[in-house]
Amino acid sequence: MKFRVLVINPGSTSTKLAVMSEEGPLVEENVLHTGAWVTQLKTVAQLDYRKAAVLEFLSRHGFDVRDLDAVVGRGGLLRPLSSGTYLVNDAMIEDLRNEVGGSHASNMGGLLAASVARPYGLPAFVVDPVSVDEYWDYSRISGLPCLPRKSLLHALNMKQAARKAARELGRDLEDLFLVIAHLGSGFSVSPCYHGRLVDANNSNEEGPFTVERAGTLPSRVILRLCREIGEPRRVRFLLISEAGMFGYLGTKDAREVEKKLSDPKWALVYRAMAYQVAREIGAMASVAPEMPDAVVITGGLARSQTFIDVVKERTSFIGPHLVYPGEDEMACLAQGAIRVLSGEEQAREYPERGRTV
Repeated sequence: MKFRVLVINPGSTSTKLAVMSEEGPLVEENVLHTGAWVTQLKTVAQLDYRKAAVLEFLSRHGFDVRDLDAVVGRGGLLRPLSSGTYLVNDAMIEDLRNEVGGSHASNMGGLLAASVARPYGLPAFVVDPVSVDEYWDYSRISGLPCLPRKSLLHALNMKQAARKAARELGRDLEDLFLVIAHLGSGFSVSPCYHGRLVDANNSNEEGPFTVERAGTLPSRVILRLCREIGEPRRVRFLLISEAGMFGYLGTKDAREVEKKLSDPKWALVYRAMAYQVAREIGAMASVAPEMPDAVVITGGLARSQTFIDVVKERTSFIGPHLVYPGEDEMACLAQGAIRVLSGEEQAREYPERGRTV
């Protein structure tokens, strides 16, 4: 049986939409939002406008909601939870509306999925939100009792890459120890131990510097920024949007950098970024008593052979490297829903208030 799943992936000024089956997209489109409401309304207050765009997309391509088997949305900033496909229930809707984890366009994913699916009795899902938290207790200790380390990582793409690696290795994911590096605008490096992401650099706060983020910084630097800039929001914006490769070179485009590697400064910064990724992979390879079965590299920067070569030459001793360039959030979301519809997995129930992993 072929399933038809509507996939909804909201961004700040657009919504990626697709109707997908096991074989891939039947129709796919990135709907741009140009109305004044995009800037005037708070994220979740845009729900009615976004829903109208979703229904218009279906109608324009000859689909009716009744033609679907499920609707799946990108998971938002929810409470900590285990990896998996979650049914959008009343508790999740309430948390998304109240933005318990913060304001972000992805919070509309589950809300839109439910608002489209529920009137027709269809299931609505989210898959592997960024709030996936499978940390060991060791991983939560920061060195400052009042500030535990928090899980924040690119779980959707990383879990998909882990499944690909398991298939390529001919093993069950639950039997493997993988170190996974997602390299996008943010970098997430995590040990995937027996199927669980048990530690990671929070890509907004720690780890390698990225194309736009500062990564781990000395405490004295943070104190100095707070003194000199003062406004916490401005400091945060600097650290996660104007730092890293952009801070040094004035560009966030790795392709542009690769064209200028004959310039010693550009080469140094680019290779330093790869060096820091390798260092983080090495750190995450040390968390278990055995050596990893493989290092898995994914995300947009995995397309850069120059970058990957620098990482590999420093981490080849750890194990074989499996490289899956790019990311396909739409396919990841659809496949998560289809695994539940086909009976391969069971949908998870969103945790009640106060429950942690």
